[in-house]
Amino acid sequence: MKSAKFLHEFSKQFADALPPPLNSLRQEFEKQFYHGLCQVFEKMKLVTREEFDIQTELLARTRSKVEQLERKLDWLEKNSEG
Repeated sequence: MKSAKFLHEFSKQFADALPPPLNSLRQEFEKQFYHGLCQVFEKMKLVTREEFDIQTELLARTRSKVEQLERKLDWLEKNSEG
């Protein structure tokens, strides 16, 4: 999963930025920071770009189908009046 890799890399970079006296805590800090980030992103209910693109495509197809059905309904209404 790309987001997990990103979070790991971000956590590592953040931990690497700790001042030298805290070097002994770096690994534990990185682990805790990563888990905290995961929880925050989980609560935000974010989706991946791939999931977003799939839903966007599905919505476009649905919208197209609705427009097609509306045109057909208009045609049927006009032709049944006579």
